[in-house]
Formats: sequence, C-alpha cells, structure tokens
Amino acid sequence: MRKPQIDYAAVFRALPGMVALLTPDLVYADANEDFLRLARRTREQLLGRYIFDVFPENPNDPAAAGMQETRASMLRVVDTGERDTMALIRYDIEDPARPGHWREHYWSPVNAPVLAADGKVALVVHRVEEVTELIRARGGPVGDDRARVLEAELYTRARELQDVNERLRHAHAREREVALALQAAMLPAPGPIGPHEAAVRYRPAIGALNVCGDWYDLVDLPGDNLAVAVGDVVGHGLAAACAMGQLRSALSAACRVADGPALALEALGLYARYVEGAESTTVVTTFIDWDSHTVTYSCAGHPPPALVDPEGTVTFLDQATDPPLAARPEHLPRPQASTSFTEGSTLVLYTDGLIERRDEDIDAGLARLADSLTRHRHADPEPLSDALLADLLPSSGNTDDSALIVIRL
Repeated sequence: MRKPQIDYAAVFRALPGMVALLTPDLVYADANEDFLRLARRTREQLLGRYIFDVFPENPNDPAAAGMQETRASMLRVVDTGERDTMALIRYDIEDPARPGHWREHYWSPVNAPVLAADGKVALVVHRVEEVTELIRARGGPVGDDRARVLEAELYTRARELQDVNERLRHAHAREREVALALQAAMLPAPGPIGPHEAAVRYRPAIGALNVCGDWYDLVDLPGDNLAVAVGDVVGHGLAAACAMGQLRSALSAACRVADGPALALEALGLYARYVEGAESTTVVTTFIDWDSHTVTYSCAGHPPPALVDPEGTVTFLDQATDPPLAARPEHLPRPQASTSFTEGSTLVLYTDGLIERRDEDIDAGLARLADSLTRHRHADPEPLSDALLADLLPSSGNTDDSALIVIRL
C-alpha cells in the first residue's frame, strides 16, 4: 500500500486553534487560518514582520506586561531549545479597523522549538488559545459577583504561578552557572606530557538542569609515564559537581603513590564511602608506560577505553571491569589488566554521554566510536577530539555530559 502524499503546509494552515511560526528573531514566517481569523489580520500583515510591531502592547495600560513576558518566553525557547508554557496572560489587541481602540484579551500561550539539523532552533511554534470569553463568563445577576470573584482568582493564581516559575528558572540557571564554573576550575587543559600529544574535551548537557559530575585527569608518574582517568558521578547539578571535585582530587593523589591503577581505584573506593553523593560513581584509570609500550588499566563500572593502532584496529580495554565505587557492601581487591601498544597508536577515554542513547544498546554506541576512530585515526589529538564529538554527539544536543581524553602514544 502506497503511503499518501501529505501536504504539510496545507495541514498546518488547517490546524484548529491559533498557531504561528516565527524565526529566532521573532519575525513571522507563517500563520494558520485560525490565527489570521481570530487575530483579525491578513497573512500579508504578518509575514516578514516583527511580532511586537504587529501586536504592540496597550499603551493605555501602564501595568500591562504581556509583551515582555511573551518575548521572554520566546527568547528562552531560542536560547534553550526547550518548550516554554506560559501562565494565563492579559494581552490587549488593537482593533485594525479602529486605530487607537484596544480590545481586552486573555491568552494561554505555548512556545515550542523546531530544531534544524545542527541542533539549533530554526523556528518557534507559537500556539495561543484565547480564553477571553471564559474569563468574562457571567451567570446572571446573582452569579455576576461570583463570576467576578472566580475571574479575579483565576487570573491572580495564574500570575502567581508565572512569578514562581520565573524565580525557579533564575535559581536553576544560577545553580548551573556555579556548577559549570566549578567544573571548569577543576578540569584544566593538560600540561606538556613530553613528546606526546593530548587533547581534552568537556561538553555539558543541554538544558538548565542537566549539569553532571563528569571529570578527567592526567597525572605525571615517575619515569615520564602518565596516569589518565575519567569518571562520572551519578546525579546532576551542584551536588554532583562537588562530589566530582572531591573524587578527582583523591584519585589524583592515589595515582601518585599506588602501585598500579587497581590499587588507586581501591583507595578511591574506600574514600567514596565517606563522600556524600559518591556512591555508584563510575571511573576508569590507565597507567601508560612508554618504555615498555604498555597500558595498564582498571575499570569501576565505566565504559572501556578504546585503543586504535595506526592500521585502524580498535581494541576496547574491557578485561579488568568491576562494579562502580562503593557499590558493594564489602571491600574487595579490584582487577587490573595490561595491553601492549605500537608507537603512533591513540588511546581514548570518555564518559557514557559520548556513546549512550536511551533507545539503543550500548554496543551500538561503541560501534560508532570504533568506526569514527578508524576513519580519523591519523588526525592529531585536537582535531580527532572534535571529529569524535561531531560524529557521536546527537545533532539535537546531548542530554548527558560528555568528557573525553585523546592521547597519541
């Protein structure tokens, strides 16, 4: 059976209810028939014009705030790429047949993004439901006072909800800002590691509430060798960032004194039992010995590092995997394994945000990583890191933090 050919432009214009499309600059790109009819405007009066030039705020009402709130909602959608549902607002409309005459209107708006292939907002869907008649509903002489009370109550509660939502947005934005600043302070660019090149990347999740506790670290070891680690604290926000900072510092110290990555993770696991929010943190630590051309590693519940040789063969270091930190009731020794490498190989450590998708098995993400590493294996660490992020992170934006280390061996 052949699929029907759907004229989506015709569908849009026939949609019930008032729906308009705006560019990220809030210029009208289109409007459906109900929008034109109920707003009492022609398509020519809308298309290509700034929304608040077409519908300015009522200058006769100094307390009016409908325009400012509607604009703020739309700009949040453009900035965050997330839907924004507004509380009931009053927004008066000038009668196009009687300039200077304003009609009182009440609206229930929703603004939603349409994302382009690069994940940026291409259009804003502006859907509004006019509830003026509902607000003005009267029940006769006896019910008139009751209707006025209900009208006032509904409008007041809607305004209070809008104010509460605005305060919450500011609070969450502030928490995200502090968490990102903390992470940036604790995740510096790597210093020189002799003749070997390294690159690091950290990409926070999209959205105001999704800052997580991913980290990376590079630690100098005796004999010009190097310890490299990545970790991921369970949870979001400032608490996860604080736990991350404590664990990163503890592991950095443990790597400097432990005889191998397994003992370093054992010490970190004991410490994690006394750090709030550190339970079930995943982490992998590798010790690189350039004299013997070996990588020794130990993994606590974390995705395996990837080693790609100059010929393009990718090996996942998954022979020393154990549960996450503080996940077992008793303390047990952690496993450790070693593998050799040829000069010119590349070692990649990462967190799960780079490969995992909610709707697929993790093996699919590992296969994508292996394919990308094979194709870009000759690139230097800096451009290779950018290529991996471009290939592996979703175009609509990552919903989990991603940390990445790329080292040329």
